[in-house]
Parts: sequence; structure tokens; C-alpha cells
Amino acid sequence: MNRAPYAKNVIAITSGKGGVGKSTISVNLAISLAQKGYKVGILDADVYGPNIPRLTQTDLERIEWNDNNKIIPSENYGLKIMSVALTTPQMDTPLVWRSSVAVSAITQFLDDVEWGELDFLVIDMPPGTGDIQLSISQELPISAAVIVTTPQLISADDVSRSIMMFKQTNVPMAGIVENMSYFIAPDTRIRYDIFGKGAAQRLAKKYDIDFLGEIPLHMRIREYSDLGKPPVVFDDINSSYYNNIINKMLKKGIFNI
Repeated sequence: MNRAPYAKNVIAITSGKGGVGKSTISVNLAISLAQKGYKVGILDADVYGPNIPRLTQTDLERIEWNDNNKIIPSENYGLKIMSVALTTPQMDTPLVWRSSVAVSAITQFLDDVEWGELDFLVIDMPPGTGDIQLSISQELPISAAVIVTTPQLISADDVSRSIMMFKQTNVPMAGIVENMSYFIAPDTRIRYDIFGKGAAQRLAKKYDIDFLGEIPLHMRIREYSDLGKPPVVFDDINSSYYNNIINKMLKKGIFNI
């Protein structure tokens, strides 16, 4: 089944647990693709914790419908953007939904949004291995999954389950990204491995998937992200980390481009 025939490629970005920076990575990787001239959409499938609008400075917008009864996606930084956060009356409106309702919402965003023709549809998945992940895996021809973890052992334990889910559902994996990998003290330039070291590389070796790169724990990434100014656009210091990951993925030859 393919609910996104308008997209040449679908990239699913997921994690085993929340709080590892998955949404930040999703936005910056999507923009990196757009900067290369590709037509890119990003779907915020994390319905209980939708962060894509804030990260793309579209959080004050609300959805509108066109004459064809299709939802008009928000746009910024070269991306077409859809999130359940754009449908709620207030930013802090909780979505107290059963999983079946959440899956239906994601299905509507795939079917009823005026995405146009896309080279890439990037999906910011919820953390874990629940109904939404399973439904997307079954109803979309995912070109590649990107797994996000931190070096912390708890994060690595949880991401192992996500890796196995994709293996069991025959979803191809582009590889694993280690976020908040290390911290360089700005005054002494000493490196601190705050959350541990080497977890992503060990997971990549254990499950025979590629290690796509590590992104440091850097104050400017947090500051720019909170302002809706993605580092890949505004931060020359940190943009290379995201661009390098995309370049590695494109060189793998797994995409229809």
C-alpha cells in the first residue's frame, strides 16, 4: 500500500525514547535536502508531542483548506510542513486520543494535504514502537529509516527495539545517528562525554547498520532550535553535522532521485 504516491522517497526518522533530539534532527535533515534543490515535505507524526511547528517557526499558523477541499501545508525554509499542532486551538491543547484516533489523523495528513509532487517526504515519527510506527511501516514504502539515539545506555536499550521493529517489518535502514554525543567546553576546549561514549557505533556494529554520524551537545543548537531558526540554516558552526549525514545517505544510492 502507498498512501504517498506523490513522494518519490519517504524517510522515517525515529528513536527508541523521547528527548533525544529526533525532531531537531528531522527538521535539519529535511532542510539540508531542500537546500540541495529537492522538493521536500515534513510530516510531524508525533501527535502527542508535536514539535515541528516550533522548530520551523510555523507554530502560530493554523490550517486552511483550498478549493479542492485539501489542507494547505505551512511552508518555511523550503519545506512543506504538516503537524497536528497546526490544528489545535492553542499550543498547549492536549490531544487525549486513543491510538486508533491518532493513526486516523496521520492517515488524513497523508491523504488530504496538498503536498504536491515531492522528492522527499520526511516523517518525524513518535518515539517507541507503537501503532503509528506500525501503520506507517505498513502503509508507506519507506525508502530509508534513520534511528536517533544518545550515548546513554538507557537510550541505546530503547533504540534497539526500534531497530528490531524495522527489521521485522522489512523497512530498510539508512543508519543510526548519535545526538548529544559529546560536549566541548567553550573556555577550555576540553571534550566531555556527558552521556557516555560509543553507544551508536556499538549498535551499528551489533545490528549491521551504518553509523551516519554524531552531533555534539552544543548550546547554539538548542538556542537556535528554540527560536525556530534551524542550525543548518543559521549556524555555520553546526550545520556541517546535518549536511554530512545527508551526504552519506545520498551516496548510499538508496533513493529515487
